[in-house]
Amino acid sequence: MAAEAVLQPGIGVLGNRRIPGNKGIWVGITCELAEFTVMFVIYFVARAHYPEAFHAGAERLSRTAGAVITLLMVTSSYFIACSVAAIRAGDRRRSLLWLAAGFLTALGYPLAKVLEVTWNLAHGIDGGSGIFFTVYYYLTFNHLVHASWGILGMVWVLARSIAGGYSAEDHGGLEALASYWHATDIIWLVIFPFFYVLA
Repeated sequence: MAAEAVLQPGIGVLGNRRIPGNKGIWVGITCELAEFTVMFVIYFVARAHYPEAFHAGAERLSRTAGAVITLLMVTSSYFIACSVAAIRAGDRRRSLLWLAAGFLTALGYPLAKVLEVTWNLAHGIDGGSGIFFTVYYYLTFNHLVHASWGILGMVWVLARSIAGGYSAEDHGGLEALASYWHATDIIWLVIFPFFYVLA
């Protein structure tokens, strides 16, 4: 019986507990986590070699901008989780409303990032301002790219939700989006203290 459960699609080794989303999204999430693991290794190597530059660099960044982005990411992730919970309960309308709220909140991230970079440049902070800022821009821009993919994914899932493409029995696409967005959120929760708090 246990062997049958393992062989069924969507059923993991824990019996009837499903892995949300689909195999494709988890391949993508694994690649994303591997990529950022390499970048975090680069961060620690650079920080070990230039501790003074990392301390001084963090003092020049806007902690307010970092905190706002963190709040936007966490809030959007929460709204997407509420959307998944609603569709699992069979409430399509509430799921769509939560999804729309998650999408609108997520759009605040690139806007906040543009405002932050504009502020940085106005204060003479660019990629050539030292090793700290080179690593900072590299990691945060890479994260913005991954978040942009997630936001584009929200557009697709929103369109499918509006068209009635998800139900309590079939909502793998919404779960896949939620899984990816949560992973992207977790990565930002690592980036935030590295640059805005601990450096």
